[in-house]
Amino acid sequence: MAQKETYITKDGVKKLEAELEHLRTSRRHVIAERIQVSHDIGGTVDNAEYEEAKNEQSFVEGRIQTIESLLVSAVLIPEEHDAGKVSLGTTVTLKNEKGQEVIYTLVGSTEADPLNGRISNESPVGKGLMDHKVGDVIEVPAPGGKVTLTVKLIV
Repeated sequence: MAQKETYITKDGVKKLEAELEHLRTSRRHVIAERIQVSHDIGGTVDNAEYEEAKNEQSFVEGRIQTIESLLVSAVLIPEEHDAGKVSLGTTVTLKNEKGQEVIYTLVGSTEADPLNGRISNESPVGKGLMDHKVGDVIEVPAPGGKVTLTVKLIV
């Protein structure tokens, strides 16, 4: 089965690589020590500290696999964009029906952080914005019904 492409910025790749390095080196080492110490003290049966360390080891190994998979399938979002239309990596200023402005940067799902203005291209708003131009009015689904947004600026 083909792996799904992961759209990501250059900074996003650097952050994932740094996290991967940390997990592979220092985090693995610390967990291995915890497992050894807890095993030496109480064996493996009915030893909560040992079980907790083994669970943490499983979590870390799973995260390592996830990051490796993301990096293998990574498609770098170009730093230069066509400011004439919304695409991955662009920052868009929108005006809602109440006249309030909101600013979003379109990123891949790995880097999405809506509370900090970074929305995924796979989100309803992200999908709705793709390829639109300044002045375009779009409707996107929202929990309370459709929301109308006007594209004011693309950077």
